[in-house]
Amino acid sequence: MTTQWLALALISVAYAQTSSKCADLTKFKIPGVAMVITKAETIPASTSGTSGNVPAHCQAEGTINERTGAGGKTYGIGFAVALPDNWNNRFLFQGGGGYNGSVRPPVGGAAAGDSPALARGFAVASTDSGHKGTTFDTSYNVDQQASLDFAQVAVGRVTELAKQIVAQYYGQPARYSYFVGCSTGGREGMLMTQRYPSYFDGVVSGDPAMRTGFSQIGNNWAAVAFNQIAPKDDAGRPQPNKVFSESDKKLIVNGILNACDANDGLKDGMVFNTKACKFDPEVLTCKGAKTDACLTSQQAGALKKAFAGPRNSKGDLVYPMNAYDAGIANLLPSSNPSAAGAPAPPVSIDVDQRLFSLLGNPLEAVTDTTWTNLSSFSAHGGKLLFYHGMSDQAFSAMDTLDYYTRMAKANGGADQVQNWSRIYLVPGMYHCRGGEFALDNFDLLTAAVNWVEKGSAPESVVATGKAFPGRSRPLCAYPKYAHYNGQGDPEDAKNFECRE
Repeated sequence: MTTQWLALALISVAYAQTSSKCADLTKFKIPGVAMVITKAETIPASTSGTSGNVPAHCQAEGTINERTGAGGKTYGIGFAVALPDNWNNRFLFQGGGGYNGSVRPPVGGAAAGDSPALARGFAVASTDSGHKGTTFDTSYNVDQQASLDFAQVAVGRVTELAKQIVAQYYGQPARYSYFVGCSTGGREGMLMTQRYPSYFDGVVSGDPAMRTGFSQIGNNWAAVAFNQIAPKDDAGRPQPNKVFSESDKKLIVNGILNACDANDGLKDGMVFNTKACKFDPEVLTCKGAKTDACLTSQQAGALKKAFAGPRNSKGDLVYPMNAYDAGIANLLPSSNPSAAGAPAPPVSIDVDQRLFSLLGNPLEAVTDTTWTNLSSFSAHGGKLLFYHGMSDQAFSAMDTLDYYTRMAKANGGADQVQNWSRIYLVPGMYHCRGGEFALDNFDLLTAAVNWVEKGSAPESVVATGKAFPGRSRPLCAYPKYAHYNGQGDPEDAKNFECRE
C-alpha cells in the first residue's frame, strides 16, 4: 500500500508541476511583439471525440496583433499550440481549410494515417489566419490586413511565434519542423516553401487550393456543358440533376473501368495507370434508342466537352480538368434538385471575359502560390510531398501535377527534383478524403519525417480505406504507378511494384 501511495503521490506532484508550467505560459511575452496567450491549460489524455487518440498535453491559445479594423470589427490572428507531455522534439503546423475563420483543434491528422501528429509527440500549431467567421465567409476581405493575413502573413507569423512558445515550454527549440495540410492547408504548405523557404524541413501539401479562380472557371465550364443538354423545368430552367440517371453514372464508371482498370495489371475497380487511360465517352453512345446500356450522343458529347476543359478564344487551355477516374460520379451533376429560389444554372460561359476579370482580381494575385523557384527551400534540405485525389470535385489533380511538372523544370529537371520532392496521385479519392473507389488512408507524415531525418526517399506509401476493407495498395511517386506483379494476394500492397 505504501509503494502504491508513493507512486500516486509522485504522479500527483508531476501533474501539479506540469499544470503550473502550462498555466505560466499566459505570462509569456516576447519583447516588441503584440501577442497575448489568453489561455493555457493541461488537457488529459483522451480516446474519444473527432480527433481520435489525444495524449496528455498543455494547450496554449492566444491572439497576435489584435486590433480594430474596417467597419469597427475586431481582427487578430488567433492560434493554438498543443504541447504534449511525450514531446518528440518535433514541431508541426496544421494547415487550415476553406477561408479558415476559426482555430481548429491542433492535432495534425491530415495525411497521418491512423496516428495524428499530436499522438506521436509532435508539438502542433493551428490558426484562424487572421479573422473570425464561418468556413466560407469572405467578408473579412473588406479589411486590407485581414486579407493579407489570410493570403500569406498569418501562417508565417504563427510559425515564428509558435516555435518560440515551444522553446519556452520545453526549454529547447524543436529539432525538426513540418507542415501538413490539405485544400487551403495544401495551399498554405506551398506558400511556406515559396515565401518562407527556411521555416520547415518537410512539407506535405494535399489537394492544394492554389488557383481557386481558375478552378472555378473549370468547374463552371463543366457545369455549362451539362446544363446545355439538361431537361428544362416549367420555367425553362435547366435541371442538371436530370442529365445523368444513376444507371447512366454506373454505365460511365464501368466504361472507364473497362477501358483503363486492367492497365495496372489487375481489374480491381481502381485506375492506377492514369497516363495509359484512353477512355472516350463516345464508345458508350447508343446505336439506336436510349437505354440504360448506352448514352445519348448529347450526353457523351457533354461529358467529353466537360473533361476537355475551358479554352480561350486563342485555343489555349485555361484550366486542366481531372483525368477520367473510377470516382467520376463525384464530378457529375448531383442527383439532388436545386434549392427553391436558387439562381438559374448557367448555360453559357465567356472564358475570355472570365479570364480577363480573374487576372484583374487583386485577391487572386495576393493568394497566388504558383511560384516555381524553390532553390532556397531545397538548398537547406527541405522536402516537399504533394498528394491529390483523382476525383477531387474542387480542384483538379491535373492542375497540381502541372504545377509539379513546371516546378521540376524550373529547378533542374525531374531527375534533380526527385531528390527533394515527390507527388502522389490517389485513384478515386475526392477532395482530401473519401470516395467509393478510393483508398484514402495513408501516412505521408512518416514518409516526410523519414526523408528529412534519415534520407530515406519515399518511392511509395501504403494506402488503405473503408471503400475496400482488407485491401492495401502502394501509392507510387509520379510518374510511376502501382502495378500488380502477377503473383500473391492481390489485396496486399506487397504484391505490387511501382512501374513507369
